[in-house]
Amino acid sequence: MITFKNLEKKFGKFHVLKNISLMVQPGKITAIVGPNGSGKTTIIKSILGLVKPDSGDILIDDKSILDKYLYRKNIGYMPQSASFPENLTVQEVIKMIADLRNDIIDIESSLIEILNLIPEMNKQIKNLSGGNKQKLSAYIALIFNPSIIILDEPTAGLDPVASSNLKQRILEERTKGKTIILTSHIMSEIEELADNILFLIDGRIVFDGEVKDLIESSGEQKLEKAIANMMTENANGTYN
Repeated sequence: MITFKNLEKKFGKFHVLKNISLMVQPGKITAIVGPNGSGKTTIIKSILGLVKPDSGDILIDDKSILDKYLYRKNIGYMPQSASFPENLTVQEVIKMIADLRNDIIDIESSLIEILNLIPEMNKQIKNLSGGNKQKLSAYIALIFNPSIIILDEPTAGLDPVASSNLKQRILEERTKGKTIILTSHIMSEIEELADNILFLIDGRIVFDGEVKDLIESSGEQKLEKAIANMMTENANGTYN
């Protein structure tokens, strides 16, 4: 479980996280949504140790992670846009990261087939399409069997088959009790995958609960419309 306690963060005059307190449950998929600049990326970077909060705490399994780094070995992270050494092949990148993590993995695992990466293994990164770079990023996020998985726009740029296969794999990881966080601008994807939703506006939590409860409370049939309504209400001053 990941716990945030009264998290605050400013970048200069911009107050990007405002008293954020929540629990991200294991065995659940939690989606973080909100308009641009709402604090989604800052929350993710705070978990990864790339941003240090001004105040408050972040705990994983009841232990603070602030100023620590060993906990990151248990995190699989798929950024929205990954960057790899351009002159290495896909297989070389995978081996390099395994060496850096001091891990032994089965490179020829079923995950390679699921993501259809076999034809790309001996290609240099500079010759990969954007979609195939995304597949490699997904592979690296999942292959080390992390207990926490963070996926930032995981299906962006993927073809329909790869997207469907990846989503199925994400659901399988949930059944293993993993703690999964994802962001997506595709609300139908969040409805398909997520159990819980954290909705941020202007650095504040305006909803933290089950996806179905958000939809029901809005009186709408679809998450996209429910989110749009909440954003309109916030703009009109309903949330303070």
